[in-house]
Amino acid sequence: MLIHPTISPIAFEIGPLAVRWYGLMYLLAFVGFMVLGRVHARRLAAQGARALDPKQIDDLLFYGVLGVVLGGRLGYVLFYKPAYYFEHWHEIPAIWSGGMSFHGGFLGVLVATALFARRLDWRFFRLTDFIAPLVPLGLAAGRMGNFINAELVGRVTDVPWAMVFPTVDMQPRHPSQLYQFAGEGIALFLLLWWYSAKPRPRAAVSAMFLMGYGAFRFLAEFGREPDDFLGLLAGGFSMGQWLSLPMIVAGIVMMIVACRRTEQE
Repeated sequence: MLIHPTISPIAFEIGPLAVRWYGLMYLLAFVGFMVLGRVHARRLAAQGARALDPKQIDDLLFYGVLGVVLGGRLGYVLFYKPAYYFEHWHEIPAIWSGGMSFHGGFLGVLVATALFARRLDWRFFRLTDFIAPLVPLGLAAGRMGNFINAELVGRVTDVPWAMVFPTVDMQPRHPSQLYQFAGEGIALFLLLWWYSAKPRPRAAVSAMFLMGYGAFRFLAEFGREPDDFLGLLAGGFSMGQWLSLPMIVAGIVMMIVACRRTEQE
């Protein structure tokens, strides 16, 4: 059995300013997006495909951050605690108190991407195909932030690698944050980076992201403690699993349509 090292959420302090690990993880995700975006753009240009220039990549990140923050917060409000926030609507903007949803953030990013694609006069799925391989390492950074903060812990278990999180309780639990770090972060990045290295039908890379993220998240949720105010829902699945299933189905449909359209062309 392992013991969580109980790392301070504050990485370092500069005078009155306290820099938190979670903030550093977000910063790492944004820097990684810009660096990988430039590398990916050069790969596409070498294939003769249209690619974003560095200024456009930076602008795209700005749009994406707005989509993540606004969509993530509204997704949490609507998917997880609609009744509470209906009564306490003035607390909706209080993101500093916690409460963000990946699936809401994902929808927010889709809206932001549609607006940016219109600005650039790009096809929507051509732009999402560019973005998809750049996302997983940012997700990995976020999950590492969850692990450092000992939040979103796993279910109680007796597996040999079970971990006790002393700030939560003294029960051995799945280190589910590391499952998600490895799955929807590292493994999904390697899959998409490899898949996008060669020309693919339009929307195929986006479809691979939907299928991959949905599958990795669905599996990781078996080890993650359900939200205490929701518990397990129909079929014994968590909210995260029910929100991941439509992503998997949509990804399969998109992949079939993308491949068939290419065959017809």
